[in-house]
Amino acid sequence: MTKPYSLDRRNFLKFSAGTGMLAITGLSGIADNHAAKIQPGSEAELVALSAVDLSTAIRQGSVSCREVMTAYLGRIERYNLTYNAIVALRAHEVLMEEAQAADDDLARDNYRGWMHGFPHAVKDLAPTRGITTTLGSPLFKEWVPGQDAVFVERLRAASAILIGKTNTPEFGLGSQTYNPVYGTTRNAFDPTLCAGGSSGGAAVGLATHMLPVADGSDMMGSLRNPAAYNNVIGFRPSQGRVPHGTTREMFFQQLGYDGPMGRTVADTARLLATMAGFDSRVPLSLATDNARYAAGLDMNIYGLRVAWLGDFDGYLATEPGVLDLCRQALGHFESLGARVEEVSLDYSMEQLWETWLTLRHFLIAGIAHDLYADEAKRAHMKPEVIWEVEGGLRLTGPDVFRASAARTQWYSMLDTLFDSYDVVALPSAQVFPFDVTGLKR
Repeated sequence: MTKPYSLDRRNFLKFSAGTGMLAITGLSGIADNHAAKIQPGSEAELVALSAVDLSTAIRQGSVSCREVMTAYLGRIERYNLTYNAIVALRAHEVLMEEAQAADDDLARDNYRGWMHGFPHAVKDLAPTRGITTTLGSPLFKEWVPGQDAVFVERLRAASAILIGKTNTPEFGLGSQTYNPVYGTTRNAFDPTLCAGGSSGGAAVGLATHMLPVADGSDMMGSLRNPAAYNNVIGFRPSQGRVPHGTTREMFFQQLGYDGPMGRTVADTARLLATMAGFDSRVPLSLATDNARYAAGLDMNIYGLRVAWLGDFDGYLATEPGVLDLCRQALGHFESLGARVEEVSLDYSMEQLWETWLTLRHFLIAGIAHDLYADEAKRAHMKPEVIWEVEGGLRLTGPDVFRASAARTQWYSMLDTLFDSYDVVALPSAQVFPFDVTGLKR
């Protein structure tokens, strides 16, 4: 039997070394014709470029959009069967036609943005006009939205070519990426291990160089957990930084946010500059100076004050080795002149968990109630969704208000913490990636 394609750790790190250095140095490199000439000599070198350098190469004419699309689709053909990160992949010939149209635009000096000609797959929770959006649920396996999410509109405006979607858990619930529509996404370092979630498809698509950058979303670690499991960067923005929606309710939803992922800090920041900013259709969205994210990222961290919260004095069960690994990484900051201190917070972690659980039950019960109320549809919902909805149905108005008041207290404590520290550090996951066997429904 032919061995499936796999990137072992040694080759993975070798393949990623060039782009990884950008994350260390903080270089951003806005694409323009005045930058140093970038000339990848092979398809492998092309997909190894950082997204910022790929943008520069396209703008300079060093590579065509057709060449870029050919390289990435070839990579998907080789590796996606093993990793199952990209789903709802559009037809090859249609994507090549769109890449040619992007080249034609360049020939007419119609350069439409830093993602001009980029192959991009949107997380399968965000609506994408004309592309199947399943939410990982059999209830939506045939849904083709007629409208994009706000940030997807912005990706298209920057001239990204949407090639399909990235895999996610059913309704995005769960910290591992598997669902009954598309199956299980596997870890980029070792396909026998899990990929994390819920942005697991996005993280693995990045890590295996099937995508230049990726978008994801995060309610309770869904941009950060899979990024850690696959050695990429996931950034959860502040509430409203990236407009979430549009949806039928846009005031109470304050727990899950859309955000960028990249293989370098600069790539991640550049994508944030595309996704972020106010939109009048989303009332809680924020005005943003996006040029700051697209500019240089160099900084001197000497004297930076880092508060290390660890496992909250043992409250969070953590697999042996996780905290040691984090402390080892924090030592790098200390070697650059930062000051890292272990900090304990005088706040009940049990109350914090109950606060989160109440608000999450409340939100998901509202979103999924109509599906739950239909017995035929409820039969196709995974038990975790039903548990969330039924937890929400037991809540009263005062329950939700008390949880919001407790959240306010927690916010005030963190706000005070930032009077003394610049950065708060926590593990991105409580366990290491584990055996993927059994992750199915």
